Amino acid sequence: MAKQQSFADKAKKKHGSTHVNVKVIRTVKSANGSYKFHEKFVKLDDISKVATLK
Repeated sequence: MAKQQSFADKAKKKHGSTHVNVKVIRTVKSANGSYKFHEKFVKLDDISKVATLK
């Protein structure tokens, strides 16, 4: 039997997402005066929405 689907066909079907992943780092000051950093990834529709993150 012949192969029905090539690798190039599979790659064409996988459409890249329109989202942008952004790493958000926040600082939190603890009670004893030291700082802690909290990191997380946020998925945004458009890169211009970075300024609206809280």
